[in-house]
Amino acid sequence: MTLKITTLAERPELTTPLWHLAEDWPEFIRHDPVGWSLMGRIVAELPEYVLVATDEEADGKVVARAFSVPFALRDREDGALPDGGWDQVLLWAYSDLRHGKETDTVSAIEITVDKSARGTGLSGRMLAAMRDNARARGFTEVVAPVRPNAKHLEPAASIDEYAYRTREDGLPHDPWLRVHVRAGGVVEKVAHASMTVSGSVAQWREWTGLPFDEEGPVEVPGALVPVHCEPARGYGVYVEPNVWVRHTV
Repeated sequence: MTLKITTLAERPELTTPLWHLAEDWPEFIRHDPVGWSLMGRIVAELPEYVLVATDEEADGKVVARAFSVPFALRDREDGALPDGGWDQVLLWAYSDLRHGKETDTVSAIEITVDKSARGTGLSGRMLAAMRDNARARGFTEVVAPVRPNAKHLEPAASIDEYAYRTREDGLPHDPWLRVHVRAGGVVEKVAHASMTVSGSVAQWREWTGLPFDEEGPVEVPGALVPVHCEPARGYGVYVEPNVWVRHTV
């Protein structure tokens, strides 16, 4: 694979192809209202913070994308990263953009690798490119509300324990957290309410293929923690925890 990584601002013709990656996000994730409202705006309004990787040996096929956003962290709560995680940082970024605030930090939002390019270390290369892009734009810090990519295998495990679980070599147990730490990131805190997806029982049945007919926690494939189901009231709510990682660039 001969990889070329550029910003979308440099190659706007990739705007449509970058959405056509063969990905495997759980269906319910697509129904987070914050992401649904704002992800497309990153491409339209902040293309210099969108990175696209193409395989030049495959006629320029898009094999990965990375979204990030600049925001004013130091204006808020003494620079503390928000418990609201992914949703909150997106809302902050677009509030800052609307009000013309001077930004001081870049937050990672998503790195997605096409199924055809998995297992090649491409996610780490996209993270490195995101860090380089932030540095080139004058930032000294990148933060990331990391979605631990093996936590769904242990939905009942405490995120507070899981986030800091390490292997014998001292690196994180979770593979995606491990990529961040190897790149120089530091696990800072858990964002316990990083993303919230609510829907009717009928919607959850459609998204998951599960009956959602019993009250209480429901383990859903791809979910990091159980979904809370209230069939008598007709709804279910998923509150996803992420892990904040801070990178100095």
